Amino acid sequence: MTHIATVTAEIELRLVVAGGPSLPVLAGLRYDSNDPWAVRVAFQTGGEGDGIVEWMFARQLLIDGVAGACGEGDVRVWPALRGAERVVNLAMASPSGAALFEIDRDVFVQFLHQTYLAVPLGAESKVVDLDAELALLLQH
Repeated sequence: MTHIATVTAEIELRLVVAGGPSLPVLAGLRYDSNDPWAVRVAFQTGGEGDGIVEWMFARQLLIDGVAGACGEGDVRVWPALRGAERVVNLAMASPSGAALFEIDRDVFVQFLHQTYLAVPLGAESKVVDLDAELALLLQH
């Protein structure tokens, strides 16, 4: 059986702008079986420096957000309709501002499904040697 170590995808999100048209934003999604509980999203902002802002989300939060509203505080995820199109909303807040993104639901679900092939849901603790990780932490 082939083991998938990393799942990546580049997708276009829509940044929802109050009172104006939504803006396309490229994002790189990354799931690594070495950190099986997390999904990293690198947003290409076009700003100074490399123009990339990376956020880390719990995979379970993103999975739950496809089916119903979840999250609180800085990160919330929920399904919605944009006209006839099914989307997943991703709302994020930080001290430097807040943003609401719409993600094509089918594209997002396809990415999440690929992460299940890398590490099945519920099998995360079988992939990580928690005792070895704890020993590493205590060493320093």
